Amino acid sequence: MSSTTTALPAAPPLPPAAIVGTLIVIAGDVMLFAGLLFAFWVLRLGAPVWPPPLQPRLPVGVTAVNTLVLLASGAAVGAGIRAGRRGDAATLARWLRAGMVLGAVFVAIQGYEWTRLIGFGMTVTSGIYGALFYAVIGTHALHVLVALAWLGGTLAVNRQRRFATGHAATVEACALYWRFVVALWPVLYVAVYLL
Repeated sequence: MSSTTTALPAAPPLPPAAIVGTLIVIAGDVMLFAGLLFAFWVLRLGAPVWPPPLQPRLPVGVTAVNTLVLLASGAAVGAGIRAGRRGDAATLARWLRAGMVLGAVFVAIQGYEWTRLIGFGMTVTSGIYGALFYAVIGTHALHVLVALAWLGGTLAVNRQRRFATGHAATVEACALYWRFVVALWPVLYVAVYLL
């Protein structure tokens, strides 16, 4: 009886903990936004008229332009990550900063929109329309602010390290979250502003 040992194939490398953790957070956020959109649509479909009478219409045109701003931000961060994978730390940092600036412009334009809507009487307490709008869109704005802070922290921490290879996973995780926040926005824009 001969005994031959066969080597098991090597297991594929595990993804870095930062990526796994970010994916778990994103999965939770997907469930959060699915719940918010479900609530929005249940109430919207049950309403005899939507939007309710005497409520302002949402700024579809300005928000369409703002959507392009956020998408450009996502493209900038993506370009930065590609540069980082090539080992070009300076270009990575420039693209991440550009993504942050465009993300901040998105938040500023959204703040301007909200100021106008509040001026027209659409507040969280003005009825279910305002409450749902600010719950869904405000939650996204909060996520954008968190992602901006994360991008800023990533830039600050890695400035000294020049985006060292050992820290690539944290930069990739940050970019992954940013791209999620960016990709979520068109879904919210269509569901809340257009339909």
